[in-house]
Amino acid sequence: MSAVAVFDIGKTNVKLFATTADGAVLEELSAPNCVLDGPPYRHHDLAALEDWLLAGLADLGRRHSIEAIVACSHGSGGVLVGEDGALMPMIDYEQDPPADVAVDYAAMAGSFRERGSALMLGSAHLARQMLWLERGWPDAFAGARAFLALPQYWAFRLCGVAAGEVTSLAAQSHLWSGADGAPTRLVKDRAWTHLLPPLRPAYETLGTLKPELARRCGLSAETRVLCGIHDSSANFYRYQAAGLSDLTVVSTGTWIVALTDRTGIDLSEEAPGRSCNADVAGRPVPGMLTMGGREFAAVSGVERGPATSKALSRIVASRTFVLPSFGADDGLFPGTSRRGSVRGPLAGDPSVRFTLALLYAAMLANQCLRMLPASRTLVIDGGLVRDPLFGAILAALNPGARVLVNRDAHGTAAGAALLAGHEMRRGPAPLSVEMPDITGLPDLLPYWSHWRDLCHPWSQAS
Repeated sequence: MSAVAVFDIGKTNVKLFATTADGAVLEELSAPNCVLDGPPYRHHDLAALEDWLLAGLADLGRRHSIEAIVACSHGSGGVLVGEDGALMPMIDYEQDPPADVAVDYAAMAGSFRERGSALMLGSAHLARQMLWLERGWPDAFAGARAFLALPQYWAFRLCGVAAGEVTSLAAQSHLWSGADGAPTRLVKDRAWTHLLPPLRPAYETLGTLKPELARRCGLSAETRVLCGIHDSSANFYRYQAAGLSDLTVVSTGTWIVALTDRTGIDLSEEAPGRSCNADVAGRPVPGMLTMGGREFAAVSGVERGPATSKALSRIVASRTFVLPSFGADDGLFPGTSRRGSVRGPLAGDPSVRFTLALLYAAMLANQCLRMLPASRTLVIDGGLVRDPLFGAILAALNPGARVLVNRDAHGTAAGAALLAGHEMRRGPAPLSVEMPDITGLPDLLPYWSHWRDLCHPWSQAS
């Protein structure tokens, strides 16, 4: 049976999967994504990562017949390349640029419609990284062939073809307007157009594995290398490939990310947590994001689940609330960073703490949903759905939607793998989902309304 190799590059860890053509994971390898302090700045060790990738492909290739390779990654990684490889190390996106770069970039970044995201911290935007490289290392920048988002960098290293890709560029790069389907004015103003290669679809085969790499890995010389995709877009594609539409997907992890195929939102208007990505066809995908996983961890502390409907009923009846935000980021409520608190009669009760944290995370997810157009189908996946009560709470809060839970922990890998069969697929891809059980839950809508009333006036206070 032919397999697809998926290289999933996260900020902290990297994973290499062997999957079936339908996206089912056969085997997984993982390693830390190492960061070096410098010089010239804090950066990822691309050479070591490439050695690990090639060794992993060789390892998986001994047990699986790898037919195609596809990379996916977060949206804040990019590499300045020459004819063969990186000209400058890949900037760690949590590294602050020089103060003058940060100040000048904020003035030139453009409108929200062009950016598709808030101005984030550090070096999270590819355009901000490019400005830093252009100013700090002008000779290298002037001699560059391209600036590639991470999935396309690895495709370039594997097959030698440099390409752009819309889901990667529309993910907070500030180089591409997902709303308008075009490069931002910043690209033209900075004369960077030549550094952005022509767009190719995420599912397109750019070429075959370089002969020397095929020999090194023991893989077929006909192994296809796909263009690659942004990680959240890959997960969203999984549901599109299964035939779902009129759809919102809420993925939970360190970040809660909500994406929808629905229109009807003003993509020129900035709002806390709002984003605009793109799907594999280049259509705008309005979204919301907040660091819900970290907020959940801050509240749950050492307490472990599962959450229970009994504890949930006690919390709701007592009107005990968790109010944002515990982290350094305001999240969905401006002015709340590091002001998070637990209020109410059960605030100090450890027996309900885990359930309270899960309820708080569900409140944050539901706030994301309220900031997007309502859709007929709501799918919830990721780490928090391991506790059945999370999906049940969101189902109870959204009675007008068909709510589905996907407990597969490998959504990004599955979606990326499905790209390999995109042009040959003649029907919906298989998908295993279930409807959450809301039996025994208290009425959560009044609790939700009260929680929002508590959050909004407080979040607007200085």
